[in-house]
Amino acid sequence: MAAASMIARQIATVLFACMVAAPCHGGQLPSAGKTRLYIGTLALGASQGIYQAELNPESGELQLVGRAGNVANASFLAIHPSRQCLYAACEIDEYVDSKGGAIAAFHIDADTGDLALINHQSSAGALPCHLSLDQQGQHALVVNYLRGNAAVLPIDADGKLGPATTTVQHHGSSVHNVRQRQPHPHSINLDAANRYAFVADAGTDEIFIYRFDSTAGTLTPHDPPALQSSPGAAPRHFAFHPNGKSAYVVNELDSTVTAMRYDPERGVLEAIQTLSTLPTDAIVDNLTAEIVVHPSGKFLYASNRGHDSIAMFAINPATGLLTPLGQHPSGGRTPRHFSIDPTGKFLLSANQDSNNIVVHNIDSASGKLTRSAHEITVPNPACIKFVP
Repeated sequence: MAAASMIARQIATVLFACMVAAPCHGGQLPSAGKTRLYIGTLALGASQGIYQAELNPESGELQLVGRAGNVANASFLAIHPSRQCLYAACEIDEYVDSKGGAIAAFHIDADTGDLALINHQSSAGALPCHLSLDQQGQHALVVNYLRGNAAVLPIDADGKLGPATTTVQHHGSSVHNVRQRQPHPHSINLDAANRYAFVADAGTDEIFIYRFDSTAGTLTPHDPPALQSSPGAAPRHFAFHPNGKSAYVVNELDSTVTAMRYDPERGVLEAIQTLSTLPTDAIVDNLTAEIVVHPSGKFLYASNRGHDSIAMFAINPATGLLTPLGQHPSGGRTPRHFSIDPTGKFLLSANQDSNNIVVHNIDSASGKLTRSAHEITVPNPACIKFVP
């Protein structure tokens, strides 16, 4: 977690826009051939919540439409499979009703892209920093960084969030005497079969594995219950390969990426390779952040905060092993998040501390990035989500 985001602990109230909700069924893309995306921002200065932008999938031109919804410290977003609802993790620890974090549910206006509040619900912990939805869009899965737990919240047919149906508490610590004194789960991801959930815990150096019951909305410890990472690695974000046979985790404190084999029948991970995200001669304080597999399955990208770059890797689809391709400047300071557009042609980097989002071209043959001429200014961007 970026140190700057810890200011969220001082936020006492979440401010939500009072708008009329609408059913979460169907969905449309914006007209004129543009691809809609939403940007979650941190409450560190001029931020006014969640912003909307449009990307031209041919030219890469990026246009800021404006503020779409009002919510405090929207550190991570998720789009409902129907494409008509958006969910935001409000990374706070003093939510008005629960004295913890909150998740906000919004309806997406198909024509304007504006967000109308459906409801907000306790995240069953504090500082929720990541969330994902199950394959049917019936549950939101969230991790609470400060309380060291994960929770599942049901989603009804109108997109409304219900109270958590389950929480699982992590225990333990690791070798870093400041950042690993207690559990700090930082992401939660389901496999393609909707059977297993994987929680990367940066505080305990483990990737916890849970059996997910999509009917009851519960998480049950698996056997084995976790994959152990190297001491001091701090696994942060996690990504599956499209073939479902490989997975990757970016390790925040030691600036590495670990490749893993995945057995989808048994729900078991096996670490097979760990590589640095930095050049061999780099001397810089660095924390990694996001990790994304290219839609083609041929390339992997990870962001460096400090070195302020995107690390690039080629993927061997047969083995899942990685080959380093170097680092590319993110176009700003502290790339907390980045996202690849649905066509696979562009990577957008969200540079938290320089208040900009930069468009980079992806070479389809080599996987290497080049900076385009397109960027927008957004205050403290923390997450980018395309409407697929």
